[in-house]
Amino acid sequence: MGISHKLTALALASSLVFTTTSAYAYKVGIAMPYQAEAHWYEQGFNLEKMLKDKGYETILMFGGDADVSLQQKQLVRMVEKENVDAMIVASIEGGALVDALKPALEKHIPVISYDRLVTGTDAVTYYATFDNEMAGALQGKYLIKALHPSAQNPVNIEVFHGSLDDNNAQYFYKGAFKVMYPYLMNGSIVIKSGEKSPEDTNIPGWSTDLSNKRMGALLEKVGYGPKDGQVKLHGILSPADCISLGVITALKKAGYTKENFPVITGQDATPDAIQAIRDGYMGMTVYKSPKDLASHAIKMLDEISHNQKVEVNDTETYNNGVKDMQSYLCVPKEVTIENIDSYMN
Repeated sequence: MGISHKLTALALASSLVFTTTSAYAYKVGIAMPYQAEAHWYEQGFNLEKMLKDKGYETILMFGGDADVSLQQKQLVRMVEKENVDAMIVASIEGGALVDALKPALEKHIPVISYDRLVTGTDAVTYYATFDNEMAGALQGKYLIKALHPSAQNPVNIEVFHGSLDDNNAQYFYKGAFKVMYPYLMNGSIVIKSGEKSPEDTNIPGWSTDLSNKRMGALLEKVGYGPKDGQVKLHGILSPADCISLGVITALKKAGYTKENFPVITGQDATPDAIQAIRDGYMGMTVYKSPKDLASHAIKMLDEISHNQKVEVNDTETYNNGVKDMQSYLCVPKEVTIENIDSYMN
């Protein structure tokens, strides 16, 4: 069913009837963070198609190669030039959009923060994301299940944290460490480098190259290696596939083979990560269904545009520095070699 007349003020709505006879559809601006990354490129066009199929008019913009300045300009343009009725924003840097969203706030344009939380502004109306703490917990639980750490059989792991400018990274870390904390406290899990804080372990921009370099530095610092006499490395807590793949490259270069490869976690179920699981170089990844996320964001838009109560399932987990967010959290799933085909085919 198409959506009729454009909402020009919040006061209009309860009495409006939406029909297919409007001069133009309700217009949605979609801002995606990266163009070069397939994960986001595909999500952008899939979300656009799903919106168009429901009768929305859309404008889709990508933030180039993580160009924060470009994304800021795009958000202003959506409001001032494109005259959007609502916005779906997947930010490059969550705290960098305060000024860019002021025009939307002034015109009472609803903004749905998509996957990544936009922080520091009251302009964000709703948040559609995944239970990111659960995603981290899945990674921590997998390491424990795979490595069987105990006081009699301690295991060595190293930790990688996502980009500090992405709000989701802290939740992945928090979820994993909640699970691993008792094992760290009793010495069953050991981080020999001593590097475990977000400040010490973060990978700016979720960069595969930087994760590769950090893994290489850890190998040298601690003396990890696959040969007799070298320190055994049992596992890597990695929050995302892009980081995991850099780690894998460094470990292969150091001489690790499938027979002695550390257990590595990941997230996003990217094609390269799925292949790495099939090949035995990665233990698991966390699958976050783009279709589920897009469907819930669009449901929010349907309810907003028809002036209905917007369904949320969380009002406490996420605070963007200004307010507790009205959020819908989708459920992430663990993907391993045992269930990989059911998710990827």
